[in-house]
Amino acid sequence: MNIQSIITRSFHMLTAMALGLVLSTTGVGVASAADMSNGADNFYKSDKVTMQKVTFKNQYNMKVTGNLFIPKGLNQNAKNPAIIVGHPMGAVKEQSANLYATKMAEQGFVTLSLDLSFWGESEGQPRNAVSPDIYAEDFSAAVDFLGTRPFVDKDRIGAIGICGSGSFVISAAKIDPRMKAIATVSMYDMGAANRNALKHSLTLEQRKQIIAEAAEQRYVEFTGGETKYTSGTVHELTEDTHPIQREFFEFYRTPRGEFTPKGSSPNLTTHPSLTSSIKFMNFYPFNDIDTISPRPMLFIAGENAHSREFSEDAYKLAAEPKELYIVPGAGHVDLYDRVNLIPFDKLTSFFSKHLK
Repeated sequence: MNIQSIITRSFHMLTAMALGLVLSTTGVGVASAADMSNGADNFYKSDKVTMQKVTFKNQYNMKVTGNLFIPKGLNQNAKNPAIIVGHPMGAVKEQSANLYATKMAEQGFVTLSLDLSFWGESEGQPRNAVSPDIYAEDFSAAVDFLGTRPFVDKDRIGAIGICGSGSFVISAAKIDPRMKAIATVSMYDMGAANRNALKHSLTLEQRKQIIAEAAEQRYVEFTGGETKYTSGTVHELTEDTHPIQREFFEFYRTPRGEFTPKGSSPNLTTHPSLTSSIKFMNFYPFNDIDTISPRPMLFIAGENAHSREFSEDAYKLAAEPKELYIVPGAGHVDLYDRVNLIPFDKLTSFFSKHLK
């Protein structure tokens, strides 16, 4: 096996580990039924709220698409608090974000779930591109949109970031004080995850191999070659599939959470492009996180979540007021859709207090 093959194999193994996800390349598929325990209800609908699709432009003149949820009976002649909800990295608004937005709208908040640029129904070419700066801009553009609605109080807008969006909303909030309260759920620091992998298991040499592979692939695509995608959720299980990989498969590849946006392909859902994913290496969302203070921050993580380290790191670096809330018995993906585990009461009290 030549050095390029070694680097390629290392990239797919190590980058996938960094995200807690691994591509399946060999082995006989092992069936997996959707686990709907603990109230798993990703596609929850409510007769207490109305939903409408909306679009708005970010500062790069890219169209961002979202779903606006309004509580039925809302006094639209008054100024009401609002919350933006961002989906997990590689997902779309229909996966987890809509659920959170619907549940929080039931509590009286105007809410907006959005597709980050390059994903779902939002614009951005090439598709599945990684751009942490533009992802953060999308949150600020969502504030632009909500803050100009006549029924929204522009001084009472908060945000929730789920998984990778937790790091993007922190990045946005550092330079956008219009976000008055920030909560993250099952947060991934996408920069640290790619640079160091979970539990800092990636060596500097391995990181350099990943960077070299991505750089070489740029030549391929610049000259018209096929785009290569990386990491993302496995498309089949094998007998030796890692438990973390199974956890993501259970959500993204079963009816529990599986969703393919119109015009996309199931083979590409959750998979960022190889050459753009390297941009996470330069993403440091926790730098200067203390400057968000005195705006409050709430970090929610599952007791058994493999990603718990990121919420704990952010909490240590953030300034007051801040809170780390650990959900007993919950894993990472559990907090995407298991309504019996997701602490909606905690989120409600947090935003009710700080957006009053």
